[in-house]
Amino acid sequence: MALAISMEGIEARARELGVDLSAVDLDSIALPAGEDFGILSDDEEVLRSEDPPELEMGLSNIIVVDNLPVVPPEKFEKLENVIRKIYSQIGVIKENGLWMPVNPETKKTYGYCFIEYNTPQEAELAREKTNGYKLDKSHIFAVNLLDDFEKYMKVPDTWTPAEIKPYTAGENLLKWLTDEKARDQFVIRAGTLTEVYWNDARKLAPELVFQKQYWTDSFIQWSSLGTYLATVHRQGSQVWGGENGFERLMRFAHPMVKLIDFSPGERYLVTYSSHEPSNPRDTHRVVLNIFDVRTGKVMRDFKGSADDYTTGGNMGVSGVSWPIFRWGGGKDDKYFARLGKNIISVYETNTFSLLDKKSLKVENVVDFSWSPTDPIISLFVPEMGGGNQPARVSLVQIPGKEELRQKNLFSVSDCKMYWQNSGEYLAVQVDRYTKTKKSTYTGFELFRIKERDIPIEVLELENKNDKIIAFAWEPKGHRFAIIHGDGPRPDVSFYTMRTANNTNRVSKLTTLKAKQANALYWSPAGRFIVLAGLKGFNGQLEFYNVDELETMATGEHFMATDIMWDPTGRYLATAVTSVHEMENGFQIWSFNGKHLYKVSKDHFYQFIWRPRPPSLLTPEKEEEISRNLKKYSKKYEQEDQDAFNQLSEQDRKRRTQLQEEWDSWVAKWKQMHEEERAYRMELRDGEASDEEEEYEAKEVEVEEVVDVRQEVLAFDLDQE
Repeated sequence: MALAISMEGIEARARELGVDLSAVDLDSIALPAGEDFGILSDDEEVLRSEDPPELEMGLSNIIVVDNLPVVPPEKFEKLENVIRKIYSQIGVIKENGLWMPVNPETKKTYGYCFIEYNTPQEAELAREKTNGYKLDKSHIFAVNLLDDFEKYMKVPDTWTPAEIKPYTAGENLLKWLTDEKARDQFVIRAGTLTEVYWNDARKLAPELVFQKQYWTDSFIQWSSLGTYLATVHRQGSQVWGGENGFERLMRFAHPMVKLIDFSPGERYLVTYSSHEPSNPRDTHRVVLNIFDVRTGKVMRDFKGSADDYTTGGNMGVSGVSWPIFRWGGGKDDKYFARLGKNIISVYETNTFSLLDKKSLKVENVVDFSWSPTDPIISLFVPEMGGGNQPARVSLVQIPGKEELRQKNLFSVSDCKMYWQNSGEYLAVQVDRYTKTKKSTYTGFELFRIKERDIPIEVLELENKNDKIIAFAWEPKGHRFAIIHGDGPRPDVSFYTMRTANNTNRVSKLTTLKAKQANALYWSPAGRFIVLAGLKGFNGQLEFYNVDELETMATGEHFMATDIMWDPTGRYLATAVTSVHEMENGFQIWSFNGKHLYKVSKDHFYQFIWRPRPPSLLTPEKEEEISRNLKKYSKKYEQEDQDAFNQLSEQDRKRRTQLQEEWDSWVAKWKQMHEEERAYRMELRDGEASDEEEEYEAKEVEVEEVVDVRQEVLAFDLDQE
């Protein structure tokens, strides 16, 4: 894929590398046919312009609204105002973009009008939302795109049966899941190369699947379920996949795109760009598009200033929170929402419009998050009125916008919300002020979402003043871990939401004292966790079994910046990216802490495991397999032994080859030595000094003082 780069970028890169471009004959460089590596030519000035020219869109941005009231001239203005009020809520109507034709004989309207929007997307949205709109009992709108009339005019008068085309099976985009060795894939980006590998732990090495240079201009990203690999370019984004490799499946045009985000079910792709304003006092202009991944169609676009998108979330490009739209409602991609000033705007993907045509109004709301499995929103509102009105956390059911549960919180400094990935629990970390207001302490409000009336438990650490460094739920489980403490070596505590005696009380399992850890990484399958010490701890790793409450192994990946479990929880990857100049590359570990292999890569930017879709097995079937694991494992144990024997045989052949190469090298030099024998004798006046009998052996004895010791005799003075 072409790499987007300007001449200024080339000159800057040349200065970094110490290359004198004036000494390079650019005319002598021949690029491959059809490839320009993204270098702009002199006739591509249009691509450098801040605002690309508007493309000719035909009549696709015009709609025809039929079944309007037929009115006389004195009611023209009133009807026009009603129509404009309805359709201006959907998009921007162009100046003089609303026209109602008039019958010259009766001076009345014909009962239809034309409305011209700025974009075809707005026109399409207006058609979808208002076709069938009931103005009154007698007037139900019939809305069509003006382009459709031309299409319908071409329909022949005589019916002919449709041509039935033979079925052509599409590519199996999930074939990678049928790997006989049940391996997982990962993608890396280093230098100008992007590479996809199988993680072949049996061979203690990755196996290359696909490789491409200049595949992306910025970064790469897997879709939520691993079906697609997305690349980002100057012109927009692309997704790749296929049965036997990675072919381009769809393009999504969005000039200068900076960020992308997939919906949980992979049906939609959100792209984002920001553009510097012409007036320095203005904020950046933001453009967001939501595409249908399979068709490439723009389902909805959003435009505005960066100020409209800076509320909540993790701060990203140009101070804009990302992701701006947060997806909810499970894997159905039914709802998405964004945070605004005193509102949460929830959209439904059936129409890509506001749910119930209005936002959820919540005074002073500062953050919200979706349940990973259900259409439930948790939101946080801080204290107001100088503490007279307490802070609160609320749970709201969508689409009914019904408040399921609310908890008032007092003296709150900060609040963070953590959903368990099965949607069973919500942990709210609450930082509170002490009575003196000079310091804070932390507690947790634990919501049991699936239980009746959603009971809430309060958890406080034994030392309330301990600083909370990290919190993480166990996936597919009922436990959580907390790193807490103020010293250089904090403690790690494990808790469970279920106990043998009382299933409705949280209880502590254990506390590990003085650990070199500041991050928690649970296995996706639960049970195992890695206690990681990043940054100041220089990549310390401790592999811990929470079932047995014991450490399985410890390790270190010096200067590690990233830690990632594979989607099955069998292997762990640690990486040092280019934020450090040295030690770039990645290492693979087993779930129990055994170091498997290491790969070094210069200018290493990204390592991402390919996600897997949810298992098709029922929980009962998975439990049955776990019980009968020994029966199933015999097959794989034999495969492991065969792989080990193959490695042993390969090692034996390698050693034999090295021995043969050595013997051949020795024989070669012995032969050369023999061929030069006569020449050496000639140089030595006929003396064959190479022969053993030509030298004289002498034995020489050498005495050496090894050590000198002094004995001190002690006398008994009394005996003298």
